[in-house]
Amino acid sequence: MAGYLFNLDKVESLEMYIRRGIYSTKLSDPSGIWKRHHEATFADYATMKSGDNIYFFIDRKIYGVGELVDVNSYCKFCNFPGASRPLSINYSEVKDNLLWDEGEYSSNQRWLCLFKPAPFFFRSGIDMDDVLASNPRAFKMLRAFWKVSFIKFDEEENQAFRDIILKFNQKSLGEAVSESNVYQSDHLQVHKSIAEKVSNNEYLLDVSPILSSCADGDQIQHEMAIEAGILYQLAENDMRTQDIFGKWDYLSHQVIASPFKPIDYMDKMDVFGYSYIVGFSPTKSKYLVVEIKKNAGSKDDVEQLLKYVDWVKDEYCFGDYSMINAFLVGYTFNQEVVEHSKNVSVRKYTVGRRPARSLEWRNLSLVEYRFNPELNRLSFNSIP
Repeated sequence: MAGYLFNLDKVESLEMYIRRGIYSTKLSDPSGIWKRHHEATFADYATMKSGDNIYFFIDRKIYGVGELVDVNSYCKFCNFPGASRPLSINYSEVKDNLLWDEGEYSSNQRWLCLFKPAPFFFRSGIDMDDVLASNPRAFKMLRAFWKVSFIKFDEEENQAFRDIILKFNQKSLGEAVSESNVYQSDHLQVHKSIAEKVSNNEYLLDVSPILSSCADGDQIQHEMAIEAGILYQLAENDMRTQDIFGKWDYLSHQVIASPFKPIDYMDKMDVFGYSYIVGFSPTKSKYLVVEIKKNAGSKDDVEQLLKYVDWVKDEYCFGDYSMINAFLVGYTFNQEVVEHSKNVSVRKYTVGRRPARSLEWRNLSLVEYRFNPELNRLSFNSIP
């Protein structure tokens, strides 16, 4: 299961969210158009699944552990009907329809998720340096936790979070649970009241307003919106999207794909994911790598994607290219780019010892996207 680390500004917020079993990101006013950070936040919510763990970060310390839970089959919702439209909205207009109300700025808390303690949120936070030192190899996304509301990380990093928090709080696990060692929660009552409000579809997350707000005909003007569209459609098991990209058990975006260096210069994969061998989780079968361009794809974009492929081969697959499915998504590709892709997207590698086998990897696909205004969805066409 995945993990999420939410960034908070004060202890009062930490106690409030834990007690109520709800988290909602505070966004800036869209003023008629979603910006990159808005679309990125929606993309993170879109891939949330029941069972994923959550943690909180405040004043250098990390607190946990929680777990996302479903209410009426979903663990994430719009905070009010129409929340995904990039409109400036007055608090008074939506106050009566809010699922989560913190006051005036809740009109810009557009999306939320629901969670419970798992097993507890311990009062003893752990300094980030101690967390990083506990399992240096496992922490990837935590090292890039900078100027964002929250981050998502894979199951290996999530387990490292759980390990250090549970080990640090072993004494509390053996004691009677009380206000002195764990934060109390009345999430069941809160979630019950939310279940009564979300019985219709008005509160469900939908990527349509994200896409349509930045569409120019059948082209999308924001690459982050395309990311959000792909992630949403894959997470919602859209069959047409899965026919192109496949079905994935873990999905994320803006995942680090370079050695540690200043955050602003780090390479990041637009979309990353993996699938398990069916019936044998958590043994991984395949990895997904996607590079996205809102306009025409170029030869340089092919080279950039191959750079990510080589990173995943070393960092996740340990030399086995056959586990990687790579896609370059763009509005269009000219024949020169198609031919270049065929010529350079070959990797020769060796697997096995006795006997050793020499193999070739050619699993890079060029995919054209279009915005379908009738369905308010992205459609895709794989270039032969």
